[in-house]
Amino acid sequence: MMRSMYSAVSGLKAHQTRMDVIGNNIANVNTVAYKSQSMTFSEVFYQTTQIASGPNAETGKGGTNAMQIGLGSSVGSISTAMTTEGATERTDNATDLAITGCNAFFIVSSGGNTYFTRAGNFTKDESGALVTQSGASVLGWQVDSETGEILKDKVSPLYLESDAVKYTLPERTTGLTLAGNINSTESDDVTTTLNFYDSLGTTLCS
Repeated sequence: MMRSMYSAVSGLKAHQTRMDVIGNNIANVNTVAYKSQSMTFSEVFYQTTQIASGPNAETGKGGTNAMQIGLGSSVGSISTAMTTEGATERTDNATDLAITGCNAFFIVSSGGNTYFTRAGNFTKDESGALVTQSGASVLGWQVDSETGEILKDKVSPLYLESDAVKYTLPERTTGLTLAGNINSTESDDVTTTLNFYDSLGTTLCS
């Protein structure tokens, strides 16, 4: 009686683990580059109550199979689907990158260690370097400033903005200087029209 209860409880515990795995998959449905997991069950060893016997040539009786009683189930394995690729979504963030293909990874560095990741939700730090959400530096090939060729000898931190290249946000025009030559022989007034446009190309005034 107690042995049957232990077998049933072992199955409940294994199913609880499977529910935990499924719940974790659901909880990370919006996690960038998350890889889903799956669980397999495994049988617990059997208890043999009677061993197998071979046929008896003298009596002509055939052999009998062994009598074994299973003692429940357990967690066989929990595997991660590393080769699956999720759907690509638009984020409107210029530093978000995605990799297509199952055998490619971003190379990042943190604390002197190098890691591989599929998460491409990058951002820019105060120094202009491309980093992950946890602050790890994104590594890549550099470009020769003189020849423009890609240097594929080693990877190093990538910079979107450095001391050599600075970008500033656009600002509204506050003044206008107009210069030109006017025909000195003309006695009439000279009139010209200037059109101003916003960032969407809409005329503001003329």
